[in-house]
Amino acid sequence: MQILLLGEYSRLHNTLKEGLISLGHDVIIVGDGDGFKNFPIDISIRPVFMDIPFNRFFRKVIYKIFRFDLSTLEKGLRFYFQLKRLKSFDVVQLINEKPIKTVAIFERYLLKKLFQQNSNVFLLSCGIDVINLEFMLQKGFRYSMLDPYIENPDLKNEYLYIYDYKRRSHRKTHNLVFKNIRGVIATDFDYVLPLLNHKLFSGLIPNPVNLDRISFKPLEIKNHVVIFLGINRGTYHKKGIPYFEEALKIVEKSHSEKVKIIRVESIPYNEYIELYKEAHILLDQVYAYDQGYNALEAMAAGKVVFTGAEKEFLEHYVLQEDEVCINALPNVDLLVEKLSWLIENPMKIIEIGNKARKFIEKEHNYKKIASTYLEQWGTSSDLN
Repeated sequence: MQILLLGEYSRLHNTLKEGLISLGHDVIIVGDGDGFKNFPIDISIRPVFMDIPFNRFFRKVIYKIFRFDLSTLEKGLRFYFQLKRLKSFDVVQLINEKPIKTVAIFERYLLKKLFQQNSNVFLLSCGIDVINLEFMLQKGFRYSMLDPYIENPDLKNEYLYIYDYKRRSHRKTHNLVFKNIRGVIATDFDYVLPLLNHKLFSGLIPNPVNLDRISFKPLEIKNHVVIFLGINRGTYHKKGIPYFEEALKIVEKSHSEKVKIIRVESIPYNEYIELYKEAHILLDQVYAYDQGYNALEAMAAGKVVFTGAEKEFLEHYVLQEDEVCINALPNVDLLVEKLSWLIENPMKIIEIGNKARKFIEKEHNYKKIASTYLEQWGTSSDLN
């Protein structure tokens, strides 16, 4: 099969591509590399002209005055010039209902062209979209990434891109996409719950993890328990990083001789992976019901990850609390309690790390997940 994967978040489509290729399929990824993370892309629409130093300065001035990023227009133009290559695929999958990330009216024009050239199109729900945002605003979740903004409207700038999905212009894009897709696939429980009653919901397919490229070495704890915190300023509050930072301050004082803490900020993916290798514990995010990509890859490496592991996740996979990862909640006291428990019981760290790897092998193996996608795409005629 000829497969087009449009867009990339957190290496999801790259890993799916690796699984599909291993099963004998031809796959092309089109996208911008997910910003500073710079994931591999086959056909790049990453802004180049607007990244030249002088143009970058001009771009910042325009954004400051008009709140318009010229690089989004460049992405659309770069996609437009690739359209003639993006036709007659057996399957097209969009990473999001706004996969090109250009100006709304231009996004719709480009998507219409893509839909005219390809008939078997699927959508992933693995980031903010209209349905997910509405579910959060209606308090469908017990807690969500919107909570910091609701509590402190001064955080508006960090949430601007999220509220773009409420605009009338994006609603038109959402409607266009849902008129042309055969189904929408959720990648974890944060996206399952908002979609449960939707007629196009195709079900949950867990994120694929390439275990061939993530080496596993059972954890050894000698002088210190090493805790790793990776910070992306663009998602600082949405991931609940302030809770982790406050908890670490307390743990550093109470267990100063037993812990070593590594903090990094907004670095490319490959550097991020290298820097967390010595860690025993990785702090991922608090506003989640299930694990995202960074958490899954760290679990595959045998780390103990503080991330989403709510009751819906535990029930689905028939797991006990703290069995394969730690459910991180927006509560500093609880985070300190869990961190202290692990620091004082290092054998528990080793046990959870070993179980984390086995869980990823069982539920997230990239070849198994690629096969599941093929089955879903192959039954698309039943969806409409």
